[in-house]
Amino acid sequence: MGTDADNLRMFHTGAHPCGYWDDREARDLVLDPRDPRLPLAYPMALDWGFRRSGDIVYRPSCSGCNACVAVRIPIDTFTPDRSQRRCLARNADVDARIVAPVRTDEHLALYRKYLASRHAGGGMDDHGAHEFDQFLVGSWNEGRFLELREHGTHTLLAVAVTDLAANALSAVYTFYDPEHAARGLGTLGVLRQIEWALRDHRSHLYLGYWIAGHPKMDYKRRFQPLEGFNGRGWRRLQA
Repeated sequence: MGTDADNLRMFHTGAHPCGYWDDREARDLVLDPRDPRLPLAYPMALDWGFRRSGDIVYRPSCSGCNACVAVRIPIDTFTPDRSQRRCLARNADVDARIVAPVRTDEHLALYRKYLASRHAGGGMDDHGAHEFDQFLVGSWNEGRFLELREHGTHTLLAVAVTDLAANALSAVYTFYDPEHAARGLGTLGVLRQIEWALRDHRSHLYLGYWIAGHPKMDYKRRFQPLEGFNGRGWRRLQA
């Protein structure tokens, strides 16, 4: 991964339940979280299909399964489709604001409301302030919160947790008010991140992992053009 990451150690985790398929086990390849060069290596790790969760930079490495495909959007050539243009029009009354990644009571309340609605029984139900900071903020990465607020009322509708990495942005996690699900706030968060990357002249927005046919992950294919990492390099994925 380049001179800054020479001899950076990687570890395989033990087998653990797959977070996407109930009948499968998973393993991850993890960069040494104690290595002080991790912040320097992170942009290169993104380019090699890795992703950040808290202070951990990992990539799925499962025996007999390669369903998780790291994907990214090339910013200069992205064009919203009809559904995405409707989403932008439907949310013309939503303001986007980039703020420091500092948890507030408002952020935490929205996060807990989102988890209770979208991930009930998934092991994250009891997340509090400590888990929020550990999972979303981290200790070494350069990140921001992209807040989406209703114009006029300033009601917080969604937060897109975003990492800044050299010439790219990485979409870490988005949580939103389930009472406003009809707005398509997950899609809106990605579209606003694309606009942000375009303003900053960044080349890509990393979207984490896409899984074909998975009800919670297949939506990423709708952002075109989309590139997927095949273990050796990035290739255009067909819509």
